[in-house]
Amino acid sequence: MDKHYGQIVELVIRKKGISISELARSSNINRKCVYNWFNQKYLKPEVIHRIGGIIKHDFSVEFPELFTPEDFMAEQSEHETDMISDKDQAENKLWKDKYIVLLEHYNQLLLKHIKGGY
Repeated sequence: MDKHYGQIVELVIRKKGISISELARSSNINRKCVYNWFNQKYLKPEVIHRIGGIIKHDFSVEFPELFTPEDFMAEQSEHETDMISDKDQAENKLWKDKYIVLLEHYNQLLLKHIKGGY
């Protein structure tokens, strides 16, 4: 049986509930390009791998002739280390804001000292 790569990729994306707009935005392409991928019988392995990384899916299951599970494990671990949880982002913002306030106070003290305020 001859596989239709685009249809298989589309099926996986739709089963995962990922919107076409979201995929296009994450891929830095327009939606029309995504739909063109779906219509292609053969997609480049690089495109499939890129999509797999974005949607966090191991396409070695659907395309064992193109990929091994290790191809996607390295990609997923990179994404996991790059991703910062919302809680961590909020905490980082809190410390950044405190640091900025501290710098502003320091600058005010320096200005007073320069002007002879001490």
